[in-house]
Amino acid sequence: MSQFIRIKSPREIELMRQAGKITAGARSIARQAVAAGVSTKQIDKCVHEFIVKSGAVPAFLGYGGFPASACISVNDEVIHGIPGKRVIHEGDIVSLDVGATYKGFVGDCAGTFPCGKVSDEAKKLIEVTRQSFFEGIRFARVGYRISDIGAAIQDYVESHGFSVVREYVGHGIGRDMHEAPEIPNYRAMRRPDPRLVKGMTLAIEPMVIIGSHEIAVLDDDWTVVTQDGSWAAHYENTIAVTDGEAEILTMAEDI
Repeated sequence: MSQFIRIKSPREIELMRQAGKITAGARSIARQAVAAGVSTKQIDKCVHEFIVKSGAVPAFLGYGGFPASACISVNDEVIHGIPGKRVIHEGDIVSLDVGATYKGFVGDCAGTFPCGKVSDEAKKLIEVTRQSFFEGIRFARVGYRISDIGAAIQDYVESHGFSVVREYVGHGIGRDMHEAPEIPNYRAMRRPDPRLVKGMTLAIEPMVIIGSHEIAVLDDDWTVVTQDGSWAAHYENTIAVTDGEAEILTMAEDI
């Protein structure tokens, strides 16, 4: 990834709003499809059809060879789960990560959702992961540094007894799905550590585990799982840095 950070013009951010709206809609469609007896492949089909019907292109399909339009990860799967024959059961938690490209710009968002009634611990995991995103974007303002976002996320997550993934991070986004800068979800002593300026567009995505932060990649070379088998959750939105609070470009009403 180039270290050059692309600052977006007002026109480009407007196009990203449109891409973000479609992407958020795809996440909502996926969420509504989560039910006992439904396969992850069926959910992916719903996402694909919605994005195409909206006049966009599924950003994940074919990206680096990924074979689907959504990443669907269940229980101890952290991210990058490949949709297939796996059937969702009552009590599972399902992480849905979707992306859409519209008129040359990409939206990217994710969320973890329960299938029916889940354990109190799983419910807390989902809530803490989601809220950690909002703790982080309090610092997605002009003048703060990228590291301030990750530090806020880590502090909030660990205050609830959970851990954050180290190997995978948030990222800049725009014409490409992954642009500079990288945005760790922990207090990383990385250099450079740029200050935020108006016009930056970022995908901030806490990945949180009930147990140890250690992860592994399955033999399919995509699916990331927890090493200790504990459950994980993921929450992400695409945002724009403004003169004031960050603008969330992928915020659906029911998410």
